[in-house]
Amino acid sequence: MTARIIDGKAVAADIRQQVAAEVAAFQAQSGITPHLAAVLVGEDPASAVYVRNKQNACSKAGFKSTLHRLPAETTQDDLLKLVRELNADREVHGILVQLPLPKHIHEQAVLDTVTPLKDVDCFHAENVGLMVQGRPRFLPCTPHGVQQLLLASGTEVAGAHAVVLGRSEIVGKPMSMMLVQRGAAANATVTICHSRTRDLAQLVRQADIVIAAIGQPKFVTADMIKPGAVVIDVGINRVGEELVGDVDYEAVKEVASAITPVPGGVGPMTIAMLLKNTLTAARIQSGN
Repeated sequence: MTARIIDGKAVAADIRQQVAAEVAAFQAQSGITPHLAAVLVGEDPASAVYVRNKQNACSKAGFKSTLHRLPAETTQDDLLKLVRELNADREVHGILVQLPLPKHIHEQAVLDTVTPLKDVDCFHAENVGLMVQGRPRFLPCTPHGVQQLLLASGTEVAGAHAVVLGRSEIVGKPMSMMLVQRGAAANATVTICHSRTRDLAQLVRQADIVIAAIGQPKFVTADMIKPGAVVIDVGINRVGEELVGDVDYEAVKEVASAITPVPGGVGPMTIAMLLKNTLTAARIQSGN
């Protein structure tokens, strides 16, 4: 059995087309163009590519986007000053601070300074709390993208055993919370595995759905997958000249029933969900 490929590029393209239509309708009704402000500190090449891709997606969907590019030696105080200025700017609806930040800057202090109404990454404690309680203002972009892929692939999530590999604030923790909620692509029984988990491979082998976000190239091997499981690979790692996920794709696709590729799986979905959040932020701030 060879797994069906879950095409994140195609699903994301459909969502972005839907968002573009909604943006046009919102502009016609309100006269407002949703505006995303991105902040990039330093010269990290991967971060620069991510921000450029997000800007291109904004342009194609009818958003305004502004990039604030700061040198690596920018002080924390100067960065916080910029964030507060963007908070106060009524023309800006969403604020994205690209991570990672230089080591001398405390990331949490910066993320906490972004006003919750413009926190389109859903990193602020207020938005995380609303999400955990099942009444989200925004949903975290990558986990929300994963849920959309589960829906698009026809995966039965309700009642399934989902194993999430990784406990990061960006993917692992919110992913597990969203899967256990009531609603679409949810109602699962969830196990979170991480670096201190005992018998990790045995736990993963019990999963109907495996979501790998552990940050180690090809960590998930074929012998860790129950035949017929659905495998979502959130990881992206550079090994030499090759981009690979956290899953040993070529081997695992012979065991799983469905799998996401890297690249072309979860990555495009993250940007699509960012656009949805930015439009939601513009609607909230306009009272619409």
